[in-house]
Amino acid sequence: MKNILKCGRFDLDLSAGAPPQVMGILNVTPDSFSDGGHFASLEAALSHAEQMLAAGVDIIDIGGESSRPGAPAVSLEAELVRIMPVLYALRDCGKPLSVDTCKPEVMREALAAGADMINDIRGFQEEGALAAVKDSDCGLCIMHMQNLPRTMQAAPHYTDVVAEVIQFLRQRVDTLMAGGIDRARLSIDPGFGFGKTLAHNLALIQNLQRIADSVGLPLLAGVSRKNMIGEITGQPQGRRMAGSVAAALACAVNGARLLRVHDVAETIDALAVWRALGPDA
Repeated sequence: MKNILKCGRFDLDLSAGAPPQVMGILNVTPDSFSDGGHFASLEAALSHAEQMLAAGVDIIDIGGESSRPGAPAVSLEAELVRIMPVLYALRDCGKPLSVDTCKPEVMREALAAGADMINDIRGFQEEGALAAVKDSDCGLCIMHMQNLPRTMQAAPHYTDVVAEVIQFLRQRVDTLMAGGIDRARLSIDPGFGFGKTLAHNLALIQNLQRIADSVGLPLLAGVSRKNMIGEITGQPQGRRMAGSVAAALACAVNGARLLRVHDVAETIDALAVWRALGPDA
């Protein structure tokens, strides 16, 4: 039985037998934790997007506000100035475009401009977020985060991180569906690094299939270049590609159907080798 995610102009096959969808990260911010400032200009952003498209990316995720630990909030105007030109320039690229935002006003503008998905680290909890996406056919990714980016890594604590993440995601799914959102539009993200220690992150990776099965929705995993990779490998930001690709494969093995990554070509190559070796590799 196929598991199709309704995603604006596209229907994404997230069935267990299909290859995981690779979501390429396009940060148009001066201060993102890994590539802040690298693609802040329109020309640089489009050049990077073209590289991802040539590599075979499945989805492009455009972000205009850094969510790194300790990141300050960005104004509505600044976020729109950053993402809208990129969105307009890429909307006919032939791939779904996701916008990473928690601001309802940005959601509305992005959807009007042709965005196919909204990826919200706040899980559509902001006042007006549900109304902003209700009448669209865009895909939605609901993420778990403990506290806010400015404080989330101060002292993350859970009694049972897997159970608590499942509980939150179930509650948000129920709320969105009660608000008129079609379940076929929904996906979930356990929020690696968003109010979690290394131990929390590892427990979540080991239980991704349990989370997906418990909530009953396709799961997106975003571990690329995060601090957890640095903690495991001892490598700084610029040298975390190998660890990130390995973590993405581990997430795919454990049930993730979408992989949000910086290193698109390398992740796609690794997935191709893994799939060629068979499901039990």
